[in-house]
Amino acid sequence: MFDFLIHGFDVALTPLNISLALIGATLGTFFGALPGIGPINGIAILMPLAYTLGLPAESALILLAGIYTGAEYGGRMSSILLNVPGDAGAVMTTLDGHPLAKKGLAGPALGLSAVASFVGATIAIIGLTLFAPLLARVAVMFGPAEFFALMVFAFASMSVMMGRDPLKTGIAAVLGVMIAMIGVDSSTGVLRYTFDMPELYDGIDFVVLIIGLFAVSEILLMLEQAARHGTSEMPALGRVFVKFKEVLACRGAILRSGFMGFIIGTLPGTGASVASAVAYTTEKRINDTEGTFGEGDMRGLAAPEAANNASAVGSFVPLLTLGIPGSGTTAVLLGALMLYNITPGPMMFSERPEVAGGLIASLYIGNVVLLLLNLPLAGLFAKVLTVPRWVLVPFVALLAFVGVYQLHSDPIAIYTMLAVGVFGYVLRKFGFSLAPVILGYVLGGLAEVNLRRALAISGGSPDVLWASGISIGLYVAAVALLVAPWLIGRIGRRANDPQTASAS
Repeated sequence: MFDFLIHGFDVALTPLNISLALIGATLGTFFGALPGIGPINGIAILMPLAYTLGLPAESALILLAGIYTGAEYGGRMSSILLNVPGDAGAVMTTLDGHPLAKKGLAGPALGLSAVASFVGATIAIIGLTLFAPLLARVAVMFGPAEFFALMVFAFASMSVMMGRDPLKTGIAAVLGVMIAMIGVDSSTGVLRYTFDMPELYDGIDFVVLIIGLFAVSEILLMLEQAARHGTSEMPALGRVFVKFKEVLACRGAILRSGFMGFIIGTLPGTGASVASAVAYTTEKRINDTEGTFGEGDMRGLAAPEAANNASAVGSFVPLLTLGIPGSGTTAVLLGALMLYNITPGPMMFSERPEVAGGLIASLYIGNVVLLLLNLPLAGLFAKVLTVPRWVLVPFVALLAFVGVYQLHSDPIAIYTMLAVGVFGYVLRKFGFSLAPVILGYVLGGLAEVNLRRALAISGGSPDVLWASGISIGLYVAAVALLVAPWLIGRIGRRANDPQTASAS
C-alpha cells in the first residue's frame, strides 16, 4: 500500500499534474461559489476540453477531481454570504452559516468552513488510501452475477437515500436506464427507442447527456429567474482567519462529521447532501442543549462542511474499486474514464496504477492547495457572487456549446444536447433530481452488460444470479434498504397511536 502511494505521488508531482491540480482547485472553487453551477456542471463543461487537448488519462482525472473537490469548498460561499446554496450539499450550511454572517462573522465563518472542509477531506483521503486497495482485492472475487447483484443494491440504496422523495428518485433512475437503452442492441442488433431516427442508432452520448441535462437546463432556469432575480447585498467579510479557540470548540463536530461523511460517501447513490444532513442532525442532537443551532452556532456550520467534503472523497471508493459511481458527480467522472477506454474497478489498481494512484495522491495535494487558497483569498472568490446573470448565462452557454461541438464536430450533437436540456428543465420544474438520471444511465448499462454475461456463462439459467453467497447478501441488503424506511415508519406510527399505546 505504501509503495502504491509512493508511485501515485511520482505521478501527481510532475509539473503538468501539479499545475492541473492547482487549476482544477481554483476553477472548482469558482464553479462551486456560483449558485446552481456546482461540480457536475463544472466537470461536464470542461471534460470535453480536457479530452480534446490530448491530456493523458491520469492528468485529465486529476484536473476533474480538483474541480470536484474545489466546488465542494466553493459551495459554502454563497450559502454563508447570500443564504443561497451553491449546490445540494451546501443546503445545511445555510442554517448556521448565514446567521453567522448577519452577526458580522462572515469572515470567521468562511475561515472555519475552510478548516472543517480540510479536516473532513483529509480524514476521507486517508480512508480512501487505506481501504480502496483492500476493497479492490475483495472485489476481484466478483463475477458478472455478483456485479449484477451489486447494481441492484446500488439502485436500492439510491432510491432510498438520494432525495426526499424516493418515488421520484426511482422514476428518475428508470428514465436514466431507458436513455441508456437507446440505440442498436449490441448483441441482437434490435433497434431500441430510436423511433426510426438514424441519429439515435448510436444512442445518446454521455457527454451530450450530462451537458444537456445539467448545463442547458441550468441556463433555462437562469433565464427564467433573471426577471425576478434581485441583487443581493453581501455582508462585510471582516477577518477571514478563524481563531484557534474557535476551531478547538468545534473539534468534536468536525471529527465526528468527517468520519460519518466518509462512510456515507462510500455508499452508492448517497452523496454530499445526505452526508451533510445526517451530520448536522446528529450534532444538533448531541450539542444543541441551549437551542443555538440555526441561529449562528459555529458547530452547526462545521459539521455539514466536514461531512460534505469527506463524502465527496468517499464517493471515489466505489468508483475506483467496484466501477460504480458513489454520487452524481463521480458518475460524470466515470464517463470521463470511459472516454479514455478505462474501465474502473479492482483490476485498475494493477493494470493502470498511474491512474488510481495518481488520483489518490493528487487529492492530498489538492486538499492542501484548497486550504491555502480559501483562507487568504476568500474575499477574492466571494467577488464571483457579484457576477450579473447577463454575463454568466452566455458564458455557461458558450462553454456548453463549444465543449460538445469540439468533441463531436456534428450539429446533430448540438440539437440532441438542446433537446436533452429541455427535458432536464421539465424534470426540474416537476421536482425531479437529475443526479439519479445520470446514475440510472450508468448503472443501467453496467447492469445489462453483467446480466448478459452471467446468463451467457450459465447457458441461460437464471440460477447463476443467486448462486453465490456474495450475490445473496447483496440482494438481502437491497431488500432491507427498500423495506426498512416503510417498517420504521409503521413502527413509529403504531408507537404514536393513542389506541395502540393504551392497549399495550
